[in-house]
Amino acid sequence: MEEKGLERRACQRFKIPGATVSYAKGKLALKKKEEYTEEFCPVVDLSRGGVQFLVQKPLKYKTKLTLKIAIPGERVPLTLKGEVRWSAPNPGKSYKYQVGIQFYPYGEKEDQNYPGNLVKIIALEQKFLEQAEPSKEIDESKKDEFSI
Repeated sequence: MEEKGLERRACQRFKIPGATVSYAKGKLALKKKEEYTEEFCPVVDLSRGGVQFLVQKPLKYKTKLTLKIAIPGERVPLTLKGEVRWSAPNPGKSYKYQVGIQFYPYGEKEDQNYPGNLVKIIALEQKFLEQAEPSKEIDESKKDEFSI
């Protein structure tokens, strides 16, 4: 029996303010002059297994993509391959659609993503999840306060 509302993702999602995605459809060998379908699309969230971002054009289920994810403060964008798992309208917003991409596995084979990208995503995950968590420390100035 399947329960509705359970999170199926195995990887924790996190937000990176200012991160953007440029993508190209199909299998791309990294050419000198890359032609992207859309550029500088805002990232909603990222995980080890995929990325959600906003686009102007709808993307079909299972469309193969090459992504360049630009992270503020990082000199080199992450280049990853994956495919569209879902696409949905984003009514009333400046970007007309949201899209979810599942990354291909990490490894050394042709259709796999460079394992160093996984290491980088894990480091980003640790950095941005720590920033998102509220501090659990007790404010020393208020520790002995009480009210009547």
